[in-house]
Amino acid sequence: MSNWFRPFIPQEVFKPLSQDKMQPELTVQQVLDQNHLTQIRNFSLVNFNNNTWYQVLLTDSTYQYYSATDGKLLAKGDEAYAVYLTRYFTQDSVSPVKRITLQTKFDSEYQPINHLLPVWKVQLNRPDAMTIYVETGQSRLGTFNNNTRKVMLGLFEEFHTWQFLGDAAGEKARIVVLVCVIGLLFISLLTGVIVYGLFWNRFKEISQKRKAKGGEDRRFVHRFHRQLGLIVSFVMLTFVISAAFHLLVKLHNMKAEGKPFEQVINRDLLIQSNLNLPVADSLIKKVSVVKFNNRVYYQVLEKSKQMAYFDTQSGEELKNGDQQLATYLANYYRITDDKGGKSESGAPVSNLGTQTPDSITLIKQFNNDYGFNNKRLPVEQVSFKSENWYIETATAKLSTKTAGIDRAEGLSFIFLHKYFGMTWAGKDIRDIVTMLAALGILVASLFGFAAFIKNK
Repeated sequence: MSNWFRPFIPQEVFKPLSQDKMQPELTVQQVLDQNHLTQIRNFSLVNFNNNTWYQVLLTDSTYQYYSATDGKLLAKGDEAYAVYLTRYFTQDSVSPVKRITLQTKFDSEYQPINHLLPVWKVQLNRPDAMTIYVETGQSRLGTFNNNTRKVMLGLFEEFHTWQFLGDAAGEKARIVVLVCVIGLLFISLLTGVIVYGLFWNRFKEISQKRKAKGGEDRRFVHRFHRQLGLIVSFVMLTFVISAAFHLLVKLHNMKAEGKPFEQVINRDLLIQSNLNLPVADSLIKKVSVVKFNNRVYYQVLEKSKQMAYFDTQSGEELKNGDQQLATYLANYYRITDDKGGKSESGAPVSNLGTQTPDSITLIKQFNNDYGFNNKRLPVEQVSFKSENWYIETATAKLSTKTAGIDRAEGLSFIFLHKYFGMTWAGKDIRDIVTMLAALGILVASLFGFAAFIKNK
């Protein structure tokens, strides 16, 4: 149903200029030297407000913007770029910016399903209070909300996920309470089906005897509760089972997040010019830098969405570079997932060696194992036995990990809880069927409560 409250936005994907149209005059080395920067985490070129800038991620994980023409610093450059992206996505160049803040945590309006952090939250001053969340480092949209959608998200968080419990007692307590509630619902469902299903003829016989004697039917509420309850029992069963499975897997997977991959690049390792790479500028969408296996490489995203890697010292191309980086990162996240970022001896993860994956597959579209809720594309699927690790090599981020139980839970949730099996009929029909199913359960529950009150 949230699809009905989703506001319209003209653009959802940013299309950057190719490097030949950006026309940078200075190399990244010249910009770093001019501004006395000896270490960085990353860089790229961006074009906005009719100028081209080096977007440099400093060692304190903040972005600074330097002109690709004269190397001068742009004050509050990341805010300016966030506003530019907001106007690009909304195609609104008129409404003033009411408020702009850097968001580093999820909340009721920007929920964990959006995945991307940190993001800039930009609210426009217009009647619908349109708010855009943008990740400037990748020039992409996090999500967007208007007044109506903000209200619906708040209601969903409090009444469906019971986030107030998480805020008050912690996430684990919230899940445990919800599992207990789901257990009670399952017991109620089971007893109702057993009593009313197995003894249906007995209730029918009593009703017929009452009619034969001319007795007044005073159990209208009870009868409708039984009839409707049996009708919606299967629907309720799918909701309860999928919800319980979802919560139990979430409880099982609860643990401290592994240490994110971070890198620091020394300026003296950037020897080859970033503007003289053996790829035509007209084919280059983005150039950044990545460090792995004790080497530093220019990471070149081409228009074909293929990644190429060139050694920053020798200029040589690394064959199958994206797969090599994905393997390196998958091993890094596997170790941090188990060891909290270090080995038992305290050695850095990078010194622990790697395990060869069974297969590596480039994923360009969402599928049953890697759903749309993961946000990030393209990703490399790195498979070890029964586990799949999805790595976004452009950001060195782990998008998600799936194992056997995760796949089973994901499929049960999307088909039994969200009714994605009806996607063929369209989102609107699927949402209507889901609403009618939930409404049937609600009406049966209200009749049951009325019957309980009437018996007292």
